[in-house]
Amino acid sequence: MNAGMRATGIFPASLPPDRMLALGIQRLDAEPGQALDLAEAVLRRAPGAPQAQLLAGQALRRLGRPAEALTRLSALARGHRTVAAVLWELAQAASEAGDARQAIAALESLTRQQPAVAQGWFLLGRQLRKVGRAQDAWRADLAGVHASSRDRDLLEAAVAMNEGRLDEGEALLNARLQRLPDDPPAIRLMGEIHWRRGDMTLALEWVERAVYVAPGFDLARDFLIRLLLQNNRLTEALDHAERLTGSPLRHPGYALIKASVLVRLGDQQGAAAIYEQLLKAKADQPQVWQNLGHALKTLGRQADAVHAYRRAVHYQPTMGEAWWSLANLKTVKLDGEDIAAMEQALVALDPQREEDVLHLHFSLGKAYEDAGDDAAAFRHYDLGNRLRRAMVPHDADDFAAETAAMASTFTAPFIAAQGEGGCPAPDPIFIVGLPRAGSTLVEQILSSHSQVEGTMELPDMMAIAGRLQSRVDEGEFPDFRTMIASLTPADRTRLGEEYLERTRIHRQSGKPLFIDKLPNNWQHVGLIHLILPQAKIIDARRHPMACGFSGWKQHFARGQSFTYDLTDIGRYYCAYVDLMAAFDAAMPGRVHRVFYERMVADTPGEVGRLLDHLGLPFEESCLAFWRNDRAVRTASSEQVRQPIFTDAVDHWQRFEPWLGPLAEALGPVLPGYGR
Repeated sequence: MNAGMRATGIFPASLPPDRMLALGIQRLDAEPGQALDLAEAVLRRAPGAPQAQLLAGQALRRLGRPAEALTRLSALARGHRTVAAVLWELAQAASEAGDARQAIAALESLTRQQPAVAQGWFLLGRQLRKVGRAQDAWRADLAGVHASSRDRDLLEAAVAMNEGRLDEGEALLNARLQRLPDDPPAIRLMGEIHWRRGDMTLALEWVERAVYVAPGFDLARDFLIRLLLQNNRLTEALDHAERLTGSPLRHPGYALIKASVLVRLGDQQGAAAIYEQLLKAKADQPQVWQNLGHALKTLGRQADAVHAYRRAVHYQPTMGEAWWSLANLKTVKLDGEDIAAMEQALVALDPQREEDVLHLHFSLGKAYEDAGDDAAAFRHYDLGNRLRRAMVPHDADDFAAETAAMASTFTAPFIAAQGEGGCPAPDPIFIVGLPRAGSTLVEQILSSHSQVEGTMELPDMMAIAGRLQSRVDEGEFPDFRTMIASLTPADRTRLGEEYLERTRIHRQSGKPLFIDKLPNNWQHVGLIHLILPQAKIIDARRHPMACGFSGWKQHFARGQSFTYDLTDIGRYYCAYVDLMAAFDAAMPGRVHRVFYERMVADTPGEVGRLLDHLGLPFEESCLAFWRNDRAVRTASSEQVRQPIFTDAVDHWQRFEPWLGPLAEALGPVLPGYGR
């Protein structure tokens, strides 16, 4: 036995070379030292044997001696330039030895011969990035993803995930990742499995890892952007969106993704420029025309928005959302030709396309309302709402119980018991209430002040409240009251600071105060008080029949599930009034209430009282709010760009014969309004 064999003490020297090679291959991963001994023994008996040279190089690499492995494998490759296993080992040894150029040469040869070997492409991408060939590296990653699309293991995991067998899919991916720890498609799929389970933290970790391992993995970066948007991490989303637009694929969808991020950031101008560029290259894109219309509407360019929406329905007459976008420009009236076109679109549409159908019903409701045919208008509004209610459920009993629990939590004694705490910054002004109650008007008035910046409906307080509620849902606390009571003054300060940090990206002007106009924050006035004790809170309120009917005929994109049934609206309004009354009792004077009808009747007086509550000096610009050219994203965007008019105050009375369910659900709230 040779010295190496004697060291192992288990292999007789008389073993045939092919048997030694077989044993070496078996022990390569678990015992690379033994595999090397066996390879050397074969080479002494058969100098230059290719399989033994390959085994020796493989073993040396696994023993952490990549330079020696590279020497062996380079010599072997000179005579075996087309052997995939030799090229693969040479590339890995060169990579580990820091010789990127030799690794690239081996991998380029390997991927030419065997383009279906995904791992070869991904390793090539990593090496190309080391030598500064970023675009070539990107293409290599894309080729690796393409090759992976035919991988049986990945296909089985994807099928299991799509069929809801998430545990099975995860098990398949874990087995693969044991073998290939840095396999980008498996890592991305694992992220999607966690996302489908609702674990956003793990989903982000996995997908971020996929993009880190393969920066040219466009589909993973696309998914990451969407996850970041869901978590309101807008700066990071924009960074990734800008990178994605540099893809060698030049996919127009990547520009659309960037535009969607810009919209979320409030950069409507930047988004509109992207849409216009895409349409310049290819005009027959109804979705892009619609997106452009949204941006132009927000910027106050109404005529241009109308043109964009009309181009959208020109290219796709059944595009319900584009019709609704036209109708939703409150200062635009759809005429008889429009009504005929929409009625024809309804006939042509497959009933399964429910989104288009319901949008057309809402649009026809608005068109018939403008035409004075109230019965036809109500019928279409009713049909649209019934369709939407079936898609977006709302449990009025559960919601009433939640608000009652909130009222019983934030009592005066409870608040007093919490003592000092919270972030003392006075920056935020919260405008709360129900949608269609005049909050956009109040925002436009205040944002016309030199010290106040208007932003948009920010989701950040809802996100913080939702995270706190999840601690109750997961069993950490028995109820919301106990959880809130557990927050120390330092905890509340940290939460207030978190809110300011999360919203900082929306503050562009340097003004000391800013507005958060998310209406639903009325549910969290108690939490706002505890974590931001110096913030101002304004309750924008409107007559319950006017507010309720206006909300019912307004199709909201998201977030207002109660608005699709008149009885649900009435009960929701009652819960809102009761909770705000409880907050008034617990925190007298904390909330300033603005009644829409009073603002319309006496704008200077109401504006003066509003500014006094905020501690701001009166400025004439607040009375000329319609001259403010800031972006406005809500349904009232066009109405607040003109002086106050009184038409909407009693408009609901035209439809009073059909509004019995709303009036009945409102009960005593109706005669008590304004007291």
